[in-house]
Amino acid sequence: MPRKPQQPRAHATVGAIVEAGFISLARNGVENTTTRHIADIAGVSVGSLYEYFANKEEVFDAMHEHMVREVVGMVRPLIPTLVRMDIRELVAELLYRFRDLLERDDGRYLRYMSYAAYFAPRDQIEPINRLLMDLLMKYVMHHPQLVRLGNLPAMGFIMINGGVFTVIRYLTEPNPTVTFDDLVRGLGDMVAHFVDGELQRAGGTD
Repeated sequence: MPRKPQQPRAHATVGAIVEAGFISLARNGVENTTTRHIADIAGVSVGSLYEYFANKEEVFDAMHEHMVREVVGMVRPLIPTLVRMDIRELVAELLYRFRDLLERDDGRYLRYMSYAAYFAPRDQIEPINRLLMDLLMKYVMHHPQLVRLGNLPAMGFIMINGGVFTVIRYLTEPNPTVTFDDLVRGLGDMVAHFVDGELQRAGGTD
């Protein structure tokens, strides 16, 4: 039975295996990635890999957890600044930061996210959902006129996820027809226009 790493060396081995999983996925895709590919890239034996992971699916699970931690670690320190921004500035800051994270390390995280449908059944994204809802609620506290918006949590969820997958689709396009700056401005305008329109219907803007 695979064991949990306890010592620093074991943690380093597991970390190397997880990073190797991202590299192998980028090179070989999901179906063609094997535990041997991952072990070779990590510089460990297959036996050492099996000490911590029963199969490649468990490596994928660990990769997913790693990706969630990276996103949370990126967004959480930004919250005090984000909540004071204009809505367009907030959208732009999040999207540029997300792009930079996905393109880090030769785009291995972007390649991973392009397989999001494969990993969708794994119920490990809740920390990101909680963090983004926390950001949304704190943003409303700093912009109290937004309380008048109907069904705010649902609209926030739709806009956040729509923006995220739009960025992933854009970055995986070989020849995008617009610049990333134009994409960000367009998404920011879309969110701002929606908010302004909803506020007007709810009784005017402050």
